[in-house]
Amino acid sequence: MNQSSMLQNSLILTPLIGASDSLVKALGLSLLSLLVIGIYGLKMSVLRPRIVPSMQLITCIALAATLTSLATLALQAWAFELHQQLGMYAGLIALQCIVLEHSGFFTLASMIDRIRLASLFFGLMVVLGVLREALGNGSFASHVSWLTGIIDSSEQGWLFAADGGIRLAILAPGGFILLGLLIAAKQAWLGASTSH
Repeated sequence: MNQSSMLQNSLILTPLIGASDSLVKALGLSLLSLLVIGIYGLKMSVLRPRIVPSMQLITCIALAATLTSLATLALQAWAFELHQQLGMYAGLIALQCIVLEHSGFFTLASMIDRIRLASLFFGLMVVLGVLREALGNGSFASHVSWLTGIIDSSEQGWLFAADGGIRLAILAPGGFILLGLLIAAKQAWLGASTSH
């Protein structure tokens, strides 16, 4: 594993743990990330051959910051509560675009590798969002109105437990523990399937 892939994976870990304490936040940030990174990749494929290499970094920064700002402004106009809940994690999308560009994600990686990484990020966000909300709050999709933009004051989502759940699950250490358990389960599953 080289240095750029370690940096790329560590930057993905920040929103993965920080913004996956509920399904709606995980879905919101995942969709926002996929949208911005996808548009960034398309725009840079057009701009990359037309700019000199010495100006490529500044162009990447300007484009990533512009796209992320536009996306967060659109999110703020569409679903203000979700925008407030995502906080700084939406701003990290620009940094992720720059790191992906620097590591050659848009130029060296095949389309299958790009789709695999995007689906892995999206899947992990959704799985962690579902598990952390279910374990931590005892509910499922409790703030779906944030994502749809429709305000409904009576909405509570589907409650599993009236008294809530395990508070640690919605905190960052609980996210790390749950992610570690998911990785261990995957390793155990792969180990069991290859031994037969």
